[in-house]
Amino acid sequence: SIAEVKVLDVQKRRIPNKHYVYIIKVSWSNGATEVIYRRYSKFFDLQMQMLDKFPMEGGQKDPKQRIIPFLPGKILFRRSHIRDVAVKRLIPIDEYCKALIQLPPYISQCEEVLQFFETRPDDLTPPKE
Repeated sequence: SIAEVKVLDVQKRRIPNKHYVYIIKVSWSNGATEVIYRRYSKFFDLQMQMLDKFPMEGGQKDPKQRIIPFLPGKILFRRSHIRDVAVKRLIPIDEYCKALIQLPPYISQCEEVLQFFETRPDDLTPPKE
């Protein structure tokens, strides 16, 4: 299971097109530590999966019962502000990850969460600028 998640920084990528990724350090309960890279859109996809899978915990019936953390919303911005937005989201994304892995195990260790934080081939060989 996931022991700790820390969002370290944002990084600009130019492949396949210009975008930012969050640099995330994931510590597993077996002692392994990995660094992964995720775009904001991937957090958004995960959030949608979680709200679909856990409607009660997502507060769909009763907002007071919501335990799934809120993801900082999509922001529309002019091109020159992309880095600012990515940097502004750093702390909320970090808080989101920490809150997610502190949820009850049936959520924090569900397949979607584990897959999201699992190391992928492109995490091991990030594109060179």
